[in-house]
Amino acid sequence: MDTPDLSAHTPMMQQYLALKAGFPDTLLLYRMGDFYELFYADAERAAGLLELTLTQRGQSAGQPVVMAGIPFHALEQYLTRLIRQGESVAIAEQVGEVGAGKGPVERKVVRVVTPGTLTDSELLPDKREAILLALHQGARGRCGLAWMSVTHGLVHLGECAPDELGGWLARIGPNELVHASDTGAPLQATLAALRQGGQLACPAVARPPWQFDAGLGGRKLLDQLGAASLQAWGAEDLAQAHAAAAALLHYAEHTQGSALTHIHGVQVQREDALLQLPAATRRNLELVRTLRGEDSPTLLSLLDTCMTGMGSRLLRSWLLEPHRDRTEARRRLAATTALREAPGPGGWRALREQLRGAADVQRITARIALRQVRPRELVGLVQTLRKSELLTHATQGPEPYLAQISQDLQPPADCLALLQAAIVPEPPALLQAGGVIAPGFDAELDELRGIRDHCDDFLLQLEARERERTGIANLRVQYNRVHGFYIEVTSSHADKVPPEWRRRQTLKNAERFITPELKAFEDKALSAQERALAREKWLYEQVLERLQPHVAPLARLGQALATLDVLCTLAERSLSLDWCAPQFVEHPCIEIEAGRHPVVQARLAEASSGAFIPNHTRLNANTRMQIITGPNMGGKSTYMRQVALIVLLAAIGSHVPAASCRLGPIDAIHTRIGAADDLANAQSTFMLEMTEAAQILHGATAQSLVLMDEIGRGTSTFDGLALASGIATHLHDKTRAFTLFATHYFELTELATRHAQAVNVHVGAAESGSDIVFLHEIQPGPASRSHGVQVARLAGVPAGVLQHARHVLQALEERARQGELQVDLFAPPPAPEPAPPSALQALLAQLDPDQLSPREALQALYQLKTLAEQLHA
Repeated sequence: MDTPDLSAHTPMMQQYLALKAGFPDTLLLYRMGDFYELFYADAERAAGLLELTLTQRGQSAGQPVVMAGIPFHALEQYLTRLIRQGESVAIAEQVGEVGAGKGPVERKVVRVVTPGTLTDSELLPDKREAILLALHQGARGRCGLAWMSVTHGLVHLGECAPDELGGWLARIGPNELVHASDTGAPLQATLAALRQGGQLACPAVARPPWQFDAGLGGRKLLDQLGAASLQAWGAEDLAQAHAAAAALLHYAEHTQGSALTHIHGVQVQREDALLQLPAATRRNLELVRTLRGEDSPTLLSLLDTCMTGMGSRLLRSWLLEPHRDRTEARRRLAATTALREAPGPGGWRALREQLRGAADVQRITARIALRQVRPRELVGLVQTLRKSELLTHATQGPEPYLAQISQDLQPPADCLALLQAAIVPEPPALLQAGGVIAPGFDAELDELRGIRDHCDDFLLQLEARERERTGIANLRVQYNRVHGFYIEVTSSHADKVPPEWRRRQTLKNAERFITPELKAFEDKALSAQERALAREKWLYEQVLERLQPHVAPLARLGQALATLDVLCTLAERSLSLDWCAPQFVEHPCIEIEAGRHPVVQARLAEASSGAFIPNHTRLNANTRMQIITGPNMGGKSTYMRQVALIVLLAAIGSHVPAASCRLGPIDAIHTRIGAADDLANAQSTFMLEMTEAAQILHGATAQSLVLMDEIGRGTSTFDGLALASGIATHLHDKTRAFTLFATHYFELTELATRHAQAVNVHVGAAESGSDIVFLHEIQPGPASRSHGVQVARLAGVPAGVLQHARHVLQALEERARQGELQVDLFAPPPAPEPAPPSALQALLAQLDPDQLSPREALQALYQLKTLAEQLHA
């Protein structure tokens, strides 16, 4: 609605439009009594999103006021729906006193709720963070990134080239992206392409360019850390990331309406520090989502038996961001092993029992810092602080990692005592209901509550005392809304009234008086409820203020609880699933004895479908590639994936599903598995296959693990075979990566005979007539046949089709035996056959200049000239 002149509007609409001007792209919920109202365009938008009824009430500036509302008590329910649809919401509350002056009650926006800055427990899933990411493109096109979870208090920084941005966004998974409003065309095009390709699905918010300032970002980070330099965090040389951090922190403060005092750390992520897991790898290995987009069965769903939401979130982070350096993995593995072996209270069973029911200290700490914490969350914090005292003693011991956790588990001094003294054990859900501050914490509040709760007792006691003192037997202490409290005396006893009483009202047969004591009580009693609630709110704010010095140690305690939870979970999983500790070595190798796919094995156990068949894997300096052949459904993909999952689990410091495991340095896991298309980006199945293969060929190194499954099947047989051959040869000769190459092209098995570091293996299968039994066992050598017709029979293909296929297959095999279909892809290209000589070349070949007479030489010259003229005619 065009509102150039606010003066034409009613006072209420003037106030609303003034607030709305500060949040033009955000839905504004405007508190009016028991409802939050939306007006004009906001009302129409919200009505469509929330299925609300639009109404019109009165006019302002000569136009009808279109509005829609939601009950105040259902705010969280509607907020959840809006946030899930990518909307941002500003909440305007009444902050002034009703009837305090002319005009509408004063209102102001107290918070802004956006998809990336959620702090409310009702809006946040327990096991996922809400990630806010700021992006800035600076000099030479380099991109700076800064991201955080507002409830975690840790700012992450990173820089990358524009063509690497998709991988970073896929790994970070932001819920909201902040960028400059003057973002250049190249970055806009990149973001548009990423959004179209599904790598960027979150809402984006444009902010003023001046907020993306590297100097400002550096100063804000130093202020948050209370440090003089970022050198200790390795973050000094990241100017573009500093610029992104400036906008990130400014936007987060804007939405929360307060400073972010709980931000206590900076973590720099560099591409060469992490084990690379491209988007295709995370998808194909089903780390946190299945290929169908479901939360289970995945590796995370199998591992996550954590007792707390903090632990679940940390475990997810470990899985998606493993480090190349093995130092942290070794520390975690040693701690997990110690927990497995420790008896009594220091063992994983006892610790998990203590962790059960622990509150989400990380999120509660953030809400304390933002002064948004609720009373029941503080009670949960009290209970968890008591648990942490017990956990501190239970984790003390010689193991270094657990000893550090034990130190961080120590509750902050005086924090527990303050909360126990200030908050009742069972408070209401909201502070507005009252009854949150514990009795005995504040004398004034206790008095106000006493007046409120014991008014009748006081009046009866006063009445009895005054009757005894004055001798007026029928004296009564009463109350009405017009005159308040009073003492009523009949006219016959008027001469007994003490001189300090003051007449309040004269009736026909009685007089009403007020005493100083009764007047003082009246002043307190009539406002005791409101004053008690106001006092309680003030005291609650004071408690939060006194908790601010404890925010940093509480954050450390929350991180320690989360880490201990994950370590105990990994200990439990490793024992329950019979996993072994991997051994890290410096020489290149992936040597796995009796390896198993953890998720498939668990699913088989649940369904009682039989035992999982383990398999060995031996890749080292002498064997870098396995050419894997065998029938579909035989287990090739399962075998390949289990190797990758074992490598990943070891990288996070977990035990692994194998009898034994030795691993050398690994810098990345690349996968090209499965057939799919990307119609949104006009990419066919084969185009997508070649695109992912190209990314692997460009990105893989000699320390990478590469899984290639059925390369080349999206085009003609010869084209696909030729491409598969070229890709396999490049991976073997040039990249020299550890490669598992599954194929149905039996011609590729010749590669192992011509390349020293490649070997043939196959998945076993046994035939009995037209039946087939899959052995799921990796055996040496190439497969003898693919058994495709038998697999088709198992899939339910009609018998007539199968019979026809068998006849065609027999004919093709016969032709192959006769050599008609033999193709050697690894032989050098044949030399071209020479062309027959021309007449000119033939004549020159016959001439011998030493044997010609002058006349014969002249005659030969004329012949050559004639032939040359004929060639050029």
